Amino acid sequence: MNTMTKLAVAALLGMTLFSTTASADVKKGQKIYLKKFKAACGFSGAKFAHKHTQDEWEEINEAGKMADEIMKICPKVKKVKAKYVPNVYDFSYEYAKDSGNVPSC
Repeated sequence: MNTMTKLAVAALLGMTLFSTTASADVKKGQKIYLKKFKAACGFSGAKFAHKHTQDEWEEINEAGKMADEIMKICPKVKKVKAKYVPNVYDFSYEYAKDSGNVPSC
């Protein structure tokens, strides 16, 4: 019984650590926007995020169309890497037009 408990605790701890490293980040999304998309878009991250409300950004992301929406808003962006999408989504959601938050970019 003691071995099973230790194994269960170790598995739970491992899953917890994995889930925190796999989660997206608002600041990382902001850096990605600044580095990869700002020049192609021609406007600040605040203006980009203000294109939709939080609910609209959520619908776009859940439909799997976040990369398409980035390319629609910024036609000069030719390709969006899949690894950028979660972070840019978090950035866009955090600073959406109905959030009341304003990014520093």
